[in-house]
Amino acid sequence: MASGTSGGGRTASHGEPRTEYSGAIYGALLAASVVAGAGAVGPFPRATLVVLLLVTGIVFWAAHVYARLAGERVHAQRWTWDEIWVTARREWPMVQAAFPPAIAVLISPLLGLGLPGTAWFALGVALAEQVAWATVAAVQAGASRRQVMVSGLVNLVFGLIIVVAKTAIHR
Repeated sequence: MASGTSGGGRTASHGEPRTEYSGAIYGALLAASVVAGAGAVGPFPRATLVVLLLVTGIVFWAAHVYARLAGERVHAQRWTWDEIWVTARREWPMVQAAFPPAIAVLISPLLGLGLPGTAWFALGVALAEQVAWATVAAVQAGASRRQVMVSGLVNLVFGLIIVVAKTAIHR
């Protein structure tokens, strides 16, 4: 998923290609939010949630591509197709992060889950994915064990805030 390099991005210290995990982390948090929000409005068809996850991921991906391009543009300079392609590729893990929760929704009937159980299962998958990508990103960045733990815990807290919000809305 987030294993591609960031389109020519280089680390400050070594000049080696850097790997972008921010899109995967953000995409997993976004997917968790979509699942929590959809589950909060009541029963929903599984296919609707799958489509909502994927469409939301694509729309946010396109918005991030545009924002990154606009933010990096020099005044009155046109974007090249290469810049657009590289940026789109760099941000693609945001869309890919929607796939594990969507797959969880699709396989939930095989696990005997009803619609509420499906929502919780997909939310758990999204949160696990978010914590995993944050941890991998910290390890790949050469963080100390403590920094890796903090990165994972911070992302767990973000996810738990979504869980608490989902639970509060259902009351």
